[in-house]
Amino acid sequence: MKLSGLHILLTYQCTYECDHCFVWGSPWQKGTLTFAQIEQILEQAKEADVTSIYFEGGEPFLYYAVLVKAVRKAADMGFSVGIVSNAYWANSVPDAEEWLRPFAGRLADLTVSSDLFHCNETLGERPQNALTAAKWLNIPTGMISIAQPEADAQQTHGQIEDEGAVMFRGRAAKMLVEKATSHPWEGFDSCPHEDLREPGRVHLDPLGSIHICQGITIGNVFETPLKEICEKYNADTHPICGPLLAGGPAALVTEYNLPHASSYADACHLCYEARITLRERFPQYLNPDQMYGVME
Repeated sequence: MKLSGLHILLTYQCTYECDHCFVWGSPWQKGTLTFAQIEQILEQAKEADVTSIYFEGGEPFLYYAVLVKAVRKAADMGFSVGIVSNAYWANSVPDAEEWLRPFAGRLADLTVSSDLFHCNETLGERPQNALTAAKWLNIPTGMISIAQPEADAQQTHGQIEDEGAVMFRGRAAKMLVEKATSHPWEGFDSCPHEDLREPGRVHLDPLGSIHICQGITIGNVFETPLKEICEKYNADTHPICGPLLAGGPAALVTEYNLPHASSYADACHLCYEARITLRERFPQYLNPDQMYGVME
């Protein structure tokens, strides 16, 4: 497996507790990287020929001093660097400019989340302030906007898009499914969002776990170097990715003879519920607790 992008979850903690969140971000979540750990991760990323680094969360601006140092370090190492934020810090355009000034000339992208999960309107005041300030500083920008579950929206295919439909995994699998149209479970015979064989980019969480998809792990960089994880990864023999490649979430059900409902909101919903059932059997591959809403 060859990677070009590494998306680093600086923290699981967040100012919000959105119903659609993949990673169960909340003010009460635990798990945050130190700068020393980030330095180690960036060195491993360079050895693995990664070219793009994103800092995400949770909300990465909660640990602002570490974020500033991490972006500076990554940019100085030659990575293309991006940040994803909910812009809680952008109370005004001048204030947002001060928050963003240390990143000027170093960021290739600042993407903000703005939708009815985060704000009272699709483009909220704080995200708009952040986007305006970033443009003043010549920082390229983007926006993630997720439609409400009952709305007709395009799927995002696991990438950053301007607008997309809810994927019913993480907190959304518990909080939003009743608002969605359900479909027979047998029809979810492929993974529509992630390339599980050659994903191009993976997520790395504050505990060091590498996620092919949120909650499906292939190794830990604090135990095994990223380059070695990529070289040894075999999607077909992975106990979760293998069935998903062979026949989607429905194959997880049939492969492991799992109990199931007759219908689900989408492929992510069936996959997520199947994984919850399989966690005790495959703890090495279905972790950490944070990704499954287990709070201490």
